[in-house]
Amino acid sequence: MTQEQAAGDRDSLKILSSTALKSVMEELGPLFERGAGGRMAIEYGTSNQMMDRINAGETADIALLTSTGIEDLVAAGRLAAGSRLDFAQTGIGLAVRAGAPLPRIDTVDAFKRVLLEARSVTYTATGASGVYFAAVLERLGIADEIRAKAKIPAGGLIGDVVVRGEAELGIQLVSELLAVPGLALAGPLPRELQNTMVFSAGTFAHAAQALQPQAFYRFLRAADSRAIMDKKGMQPI
Repeated sequence: MTQEQAAGDRDSLKILSSTALKSVMEELGPLFERGAGGRMAIEYGTSNQMMDRINAGETADIALLTSTGIEDLVAAGRLAAGSRLDFAQTGIGLAVRAGAPLPRIDTVDAFKRVLLEARSVTYTATGASGVYFAAVLERLGIADEIRAKAKIPAGGLIGDVVVRGEAELGIQLVSELLAVPGLALAGPLPRELQNTMVFSAGTFAHAAQALQPQAFYRFLRAADSRAIMDKKGMQPI
């Protein structure tokens, strides 16, 4: 490896991130790169998929996942103790294809009725919101009915499934729904069923360098970064 290649590696920041943060990071990433003078390499997947990869031995500089996922990885020694930074939160919402009537989902009964009357529903199998929504269906007593007409990909932005016309309703984190053009947000889940998820950063225990992760942490706290998060459906913490 040449000295130039080594310097390039030191100046790069590798991040493993939840898909819930993809639209946020696509806007924040270039801003950080211009300010830090380095480059950022980000890979996306559901928080559960990323946790599996990290627990299997994959490393990076920073992980951006649900707060519970970050805490579990700290406890397992994969991420450095004391490195968790809670920086944003978002709830789960329901969306339809743009132009379709927006269903009323402000009460539990209304939400349940919309799900039962829909021709098809989509949510992820491994995403934090999808796993939680599956539990909500059990709680409402309609799990069998909804699963029978559901399209359940492992991960990704389920809004794409709705826009393609493969499902009538999409349930995912609000930040992920807002990231899909051609989708219309009907609203958040009713308060009694809602689960607000906190997203956190964590530094890998054996990160090759410490300066860039710390600079990135400060960047997440900056006013401009917080404004972008808010615009993308992530409430800054």
